[in-house]
Amino acid sequence: MPRKLAAGNWKMNGTAASLDQIDALAEADEGAAEVLICPPATLIHAAAQRARGVMIGAQDCHTADKGAHTGDLSAPMLADAGASHIITGHSERRADHGETDAVVRAKTEAVWAAGLTAILCIGETLDQREAGETLEVLAEQMAGSVPDGVTGTQLVIAYEPVWAIGTGKVPTTDQIAEVHEFMFKKLEDRFGSEVAGDTRLLYGGSVKASNATEIFAVPHVDGALVGGASLKAEDFAPIVEALNAAT
Repeated sequence: MPRKLAAGNWKMNGTAASLDQIDALAEADEGAAEVLICPPATLIHAAAQRARGVMIGAQDCHTADKGAHTGDLSAPMLADAGASHIITGHSERRADHGETDAVVRAKTEAVWAAGLTAILCIGETLDQREAGETLEVLAEQMAGSVPDGVTGTQLVIAYEPVWAIGTGKVPTTDQIAEVHEFMFKKLEDRFGSEVAGDTRLLYGGSVKASNATEIFAVPHVDGALVGGASLKAEDFAPIVEALNAAT
């Protein structure tokens, strides 16, 4: 079985002074779960130099490995800076930058081509949840965003209901269980039981110390993709501890 994963997405937050939080997290982490921090691109190289056991990732990449794309960063560049993982398909990228499933698929393939692991995000809006369309939406996103040829070492899938990100709202454990079982079955049907078993399925959306233990007890929840609560080690460390306890 792959190791559980606690991943932190700092989004557009953090300066050089924030690197102290990675130091503190590295000192606190001694468990079985893997820990990943995805800081802004400006901090990736410096973070990777001092991470000491905490993996460092990136929040996005371009589909091409080089070229005339002013302001963009390629997966090989991010790998060179020290990233081991790259987030693709985050709902904020899908909404704010109009990224389609096809674009997310191409970015995920670019991550793999650079020898890195993709953390591919899927999730429904509140309107879609209330309309009873959650599983239909997720099935469409998985079919369009997940490339062929998956191996468990290349891909992590994060279920992040859009309506739960940064809102304090969290699905019930039954709702999380339904979705994670659904994702596992979709992977199993498409790629086989071995790949499904090796592909870690994370939950994301208002994860914090007070609800982490309950969430990590849900079947097929292999960790979390955490936003705001990952910015400070004192908030993220208890989440990591809860995942270690569930491992």
